[in-house]
Amino acid sequence: MKTTISLSSPAQLETESLVAIVLDYSDPLQAAKNKDAKPQLRVESSDAAVQSAAAELLASGELTGKPFEINLLHKPAGLKAKRILLLSGGNAKKFASYDLRRLAGAAVRSLKSRGIRSFAFIAPSAIPADEAVRAIVEGALVGNFDADYYRSDRKDQKIDALTILTSGNTDKAALEKAAAEAQIIGESQNFTRDLVNEPSNRMTPTILGERARKMCAEVGLKCEVYGADKIKELKMGAFWSVAQGSDEPPALIIMRYEPAGAPEKPVLGLVGKGITFDTGGISIKPADGMEKMKYDMAGGATMIGAMRAIALLKPKVKVIGIVCATENMPSGKAQKPGDVQIAMSGKSIEIINTDAEGRLVLADGLHYAKQLGATHLVDAATLTGAVVVALGYTNAGLFANDDAMYERFSKALNKAGEKMWRMPLDDEYKENIKSSIADIVNSGGRWGGAINAAMFLKEFAEDTPWIHLDIAGTAWMEDQKPWIAKGPSGIALRSLVEFVKSFVA
Repeated sequence: MKTTISLSSPAQLETESLVAIVLDYSDPLQAAKNKDAKPQLRVESSDAAVQSAAAELLASGELTGKPFEINLLHKPAGLKAKRILLLSGGNAKKFASYDLRRLAGAAVRSLKSRGIRSFAFIAPSAIPADEAVRAIVEGALVGNFDADYYRSDRKDQKIDALTILTSGNTDKAALEKAAAEAQIIGESQNFTRDLVNEPSNRMTPTILGERARKMCAEVGLKCEVYGADKIKELKMGAFWSVAQGSDEPPALIIMRYEPAGAPEKPVLGLVGKGITFDTGGISIKPADGMEKMKYDMAGGATMIGAMRAIALLKPKVKVIGIVCATENMPSGKAQKPGDVQIAMSGKSIEIINTDAEGRLVLADGLHYAKQLGATHLVDAATLTGAVVVALGYTNAGLFANDDAMYERFSKALNKAGEKMWRMPLDDEYKENIKSSIADIVNSGGRWGGAINAAMFLKEFAEDTPWIHLDIAGTAWMEDQKPWIAKGPSGIALRSLVEFVKSFVA
């Protein structure tokens, strides 16, 4: 999608469609008390012609002003645009870049379904211009992605060009820079979604390694991809215990970003779970819904996409990306409940449930990242169904062993516009992962399952500042939304990029 920043008058711009945000300026407390109160709707543009084109509809009483209410007007009087799309953003007092990002996606999905290939978006003045540009570009790119690759009747629907109209005393060069950076992030998020979307027969650990290697070559990252022999040589017993049950060879993917002029420390380690298909192993999953387990490598895909964005944005900080990729299959070679495995760190693990495999590959990935020099760790994984029970499909679970690390990541979250909720890691939970014959068990039982999994990983992060993201409920959109297609979401990539950028002095 080609993006252009324009300081032109919206009325004078020739475009297939102009998009303007409509906000409700009524007092939300008064509206709650008086259900019959009419919304006080205003179009977010200082252009008199745009206001005039929208005036009749806004005054009609037909609109509720609720988010994602869409109205398309053809041949609007006083405008050179062929159409104007009025998109409701809800109450003005609550409106933020988080909402703008989703509205941009909704605009794309609404217009492209009508066969429209290009449009112009009026940036609302209520949000700082650079922030608005970033939100619009990122949201539009996310909205432009569809997951129906393999349908023979797939329609060629996409937006090719986006113009963002800004007003006031704005620095066009600065806005173009913001748009270019947002383009990198949005495209990297879609790159991640592309990896996650592939079925497991077309995204084996070997293919994932090849895709990572190709990406690294394109953007100038160092990349190493190793197989079973190296995993055994490194004594990654936890990783290998999962891989041993599959006929597909595993892949240990290492990506390095080492920019000239970057300080020796910090070194950020991004570790992703790369289970390209998860049957549950001997503790096999129910058949219903198992087809979705192709997405169990979403954490690994996120780290690969994040490394792409980091390489193109070029922050002066060293980053190592590690993905432990394998299938989790039942076979005569597969590990069994009751087995004891020795992790790379030397810790012994009693296997209670072979479907608690993601934490096993991450255990060795986290330890290896530290061996390679990582001073700060972040892992991402579709780790537990328990986090979905706790937080549903809206927030990802966030765990941290260091408050300063959490505060830094929380700021990155807010800037990126993603939703995550901090979960506890109290010492009492460690009792749940104690083993009678080994150091720890790989499954602490049903209650507090997401926390038990995080406590397990904490054993391998040890004293290194560490963030764990359980994205099991947010890495896959269960339903079509106005701003995003059903399927992979690319969650956490934007926050990871902002987190890495926060280390630049």
